[in-house]
Amino acid sequence: MSDAFLLSTASMGTVVTIHIVGGAASSDRAAHHRAAERALGWFREVERVCSRFEPTSEVSQLSSRVGEAVPASPMLFAATHFALAVAEETGGAFDPTLGSLLEAAGFNHEHRSGWPVRIAPATNGAASFRDIELDADAHTITLVRPLLLDLGAVAKGLAIDMAAKELDDNGYENFAVDAGGDLYFAGKNAAGEPWSVGLRHPRREADIIEEFRVSNSAVCTSGDYERRAVGGGDNTAIEHHIVDPRTGTSAKRCASVTTLAPSAMVADALGTAAFVLGPIDGLALLERHGLDAVIITPALERTATAGVPAAGGVYRGESPTTGRMSAG
Repeated sequence: MSDAFLLSTASMGTVVTIHIVGGAASSDRAAHHRAAERALGWFREVERVCSRFEPTSEVSQLSSRVGEAVPASPMLFAATHFALAVAEETGGAFDPTLGSLLEAAGFNHEHRSGWPVRIAPATNGAASFRDIELDADAHTITLVRPLLLDLGAVAKGLAIDMAAKELDDNGYENFAVDAGGDLYFAGKNAAGEPWSVGLRHPRREADIIEEFRVSNSAVCTSGDYERRAVGGGDNTAIEHHIVDPRTGTSAKRCASVTTLAPSAMVADALGTAAFVLGPIDGLALLERHGLDAVIITPALERTATAGVPAAGGVYRGESPTTGRMSAG
């Protein structure tokens, strides 16, 4: 199983890498390249639909049509439906209507050019996830009041899930999809072993605080390391990008939350909610939904679910397509 192929691109604010090991045509690198390109294409498609940083994206266009029942693509409707379900389940600890608040705080930079992007001048005000109405029969989304929908905690996970499904559907059993702090690992690595995962130390960027092995699972980390540039915004209560929607301030009870689940979209969204809720309530949320996680507090105290392996142990998830949500 020594044959391996890697392909990377810049997308969704990070470098995305597809790592294929073996496969139905393990000696055909051209086949690997085609499969990896199709997998990476899902990141471009999800960004085209769901990115608030793209003025022409579907979600940006939706944010400009307040009070209208706007027909939505299957992908946008599914992503929004899932985000609202998580918001309801967490009592608003997760809320996809924080786009304007994050923009005002300085989280408004287009990742390719680095230039600030102002998608919509409107402010959230008192808007919440309850100001979004979905019509499942008509497949429309209505924004009841002005708001900027931010699907960041859903979209990247969705892209990972779709990329992994693409590879799985094409007969690949051993691969990794790496999108910064969000990953999916299927099968085994080039050495024929479960993939090795190192969790970043939340206070020392070059250090690993914990390491174990993973097979057939998403691994998504939410951390407080993404801080605003000085002068990057006018809301001093927001120090980093994970905001408690109930207070409008940065969540401070966790330094990092690493969640393991069959689906990257589920891991990313519920991990973000757990970060806001804090170690006790956050862990309870994840356990209630059958997810495993490692939570590190600002004091570097570690809390984890019982399913997380000891250092060097192996975490075995479900089959590569279990729990994934189709965009179609």
